[in-house]
Amino acid sequence: MAVLWQRLEPFAFRLPEPARMSDEILTVHEVAALLKVADKTVYTMAQKGEIPAFKVRGQWRFRRADIDTWIQEQTAARRDDGGADE
Repeated sequence: MAVLWQRLEPFAFRLPEPARMSDEILTVHEVAALLKVADKTVYTMAQKGEIPAFKVRGQWRFRRADIDTWIQEQTAARRDDGGADE
């Protein structure tokens, strides 16, 4: 006897999850948590252009890759200054 139909297993489609997306966009709150500072500190730094940021409909946003690079630059600058506090 011929099989006219065969039950198929459900198709589970899953995209691989990268360890960290390089184009990940962060909010003020997320950057503040990452840097372990107050939200207002990040907001003020963004307004003054002290940290790489952009606005989306009036709200500050940050590319994770830019923040990672900025952190590395701050660390390198501190080493170059001999670790002196401002």
